[in-house]
Amino acid sequence: MSSEESQTMSSEESQTLYSDSAVEPPQNEQSKKAAKKEAAKQEKLRRRQEAAALASTVQSVSVEDDPLAANYGDVPILELQSKVDVRGWTEVGALTEALRDRYVVVHGRAQTIRAVGKNMAFVVVREKGFTIQCVVTAQPDVVSRQMVKYVAALSRESIVDIEGIVSVPNVPIKGASQQVEVQVRKLYCVNKAMPTLPINIEDAARSEADIEKALQAGEQLVRVNQDTRLNYRVLDLRTPANQGIFRIQSEVGNVFRQFLLSEGFVEIHTPKLIAGSSEGGAAVFRLDYKGQPACLAQSPQLHKQMAICGDFGRVFEIGPVFRAEDSYTHRHLCEFTGLDIEMEIRHYFEVMDIVDRLFVTMFDTLNKNCSKELEAVGRQYQFEPLKYLRQTLRLTFEEGIQMLKDAGVEVDPFGDLNTESERKLGQLVLEKYGTEFYILHRYPLAVRPFYTMPCYDNPAYSNSFDVFIRGEEIISGAQRVHVPELLAERAQACGIDVQTISTYIDSFRYGAPPHGGFGVGLERVVMLFCGLNNIRKTSLFPRDPLRIAP
Repeated sequence: MSSEESQTMSSEESQTLYSDSAVEPPQNEQSKKAAKKEAAKQEKLRRRQEAAALASTVQSVSVEDDPLAANYGDVPILELQSKVDVRGWTEVGALTEALRDRYVVVHGRAQTIRAVGKNMAFVVVREKGFTIQCVVTAQPDVVSRQMVKYVAALSRESIVDIEGIVSVPNVPIKGASQQVEVQVRKLYCVNKAMPTLPINIEDAARSEADIEKALQAGEQLVRVNQDTRLNYRVLDLRTPANQGIFRIQSEVGNVFRQFLLSEGFVEIHTPKLIAGSSEGGAAVFRLDYKGQPACLAQSPQLHKQMAICGDFGRVFEIGPVFRAEDSYTHRHLCEFTGLDIEMEIRHYFEVMDIVDRLFVTMFDTLNKNCSKELEAVGRQYQFEPLKYLRQTLRLTFEEGIQMLKDAGVEVDPFGDLNTESERKLGQLVLEKYGTEFYILHRYPLAVRPFYTMPCYDNPAYSNSFDVFIRGEEIISGAQRVHVPELLAERAQACGIDVQTISTYIDSFRYGAPPHGGFGVGLERVVMLFCGLNNIRKTSLFPRDPLRIAP
């Protein structure tokens, strides 16, 4: 799907998302479609038969037939179970011209295999996103023709160990990241992949732009749709873009943790099984807990606040949160990773100060440390780098409403912004202030959770805020109610049974400081920073209303 595709999909697009077809054929006549389908089926069968025949031929070669048989072959399971490997390994990413003429041992996946006659074969080996071209050339007393045949019969994505000498070719290598080659002396298959994979990595890594360009030239390339990708997620994760996405995600979590630790925060871990609901509403996973009604936590909100009452001062958590139902079926996950903080404050602006410095630091770090990963993502899903200011823009909710009204958009001044209004406001902010990252604060109290503190000067508003990237919300935060009587009153007004959160309210009866915090979805941060069009792309193994496997 193209990067311009809207996050909220049409019914036709949603059918595509949840179809079982790996290939989306063009709109041709039925007879042509049937003929092409049959031709593709026969071609796949032919390839399988050839692979099986070649493998059978290789397996028939015995040690007696080849005096160099010890230099290649399948590694026995017993050896993998018991042998201690003392060889010095070199990572593929470390193979450079500085290692010219050095004997190295590398490990990785056979990304592509290509035979050139009976005396030569090329294997591109991939490890951690880096690739190296390995050359197997038949030479007397060094590499046998049987070894070349063995290598040519390997299936793509098999795990291999290779020993050989680093060489530097005279021309640039287009099919690998490393600009050196390994002249293979030994090659062992640690684990074979099946001859025909459900999806090809090359197909899964193809950009929408490349597919459209080929169609204009009269060529049909395979398009792997989102549902098929998720059905075979283990294969889909091997594409350069996905490797980039989840390494970027790792860095986001790392920056979040390290920044907050440097600011005196304590990392905590709260329960995910709770008696009441964190925020109320229909989006709750309800369950029976040994005869008692319970649910999965929508956020660590209540326990974060209780930790503040326990004198921790500043806390944060990185962990799973759950939402059972949502009208935006194609926008949200039922399980995602929450990045949450809570802190003692004197004014809720202090929480926004943390947001400002934390995310500017995060964006700077991603641009600096993840340039290779961002480039890999951009090759498949084209996007523009995020625009943000050194000091994050802050607008009041009323100012945001006025900007929308001035642009001819009618909105309820005391209602929440819908997705369309948020995106429009994001566009207006970008045009006026030159940023895609900003804070909107002082929201109407009626649209915020029960534990949100009302504004001192106007109880119709609250000491709360949302944060946006590229016109979409990523953060919701506020000052919390720390007065138990007001807290119970607000809970009842929001339709929450006070008895189910009695221990939470009681914790404020023992003396509670003013405090505030926020929560952000890890997957949404990565999705919007990288300009992606579907949150499933940033969830390792997504859980949505229609998917609970793999």
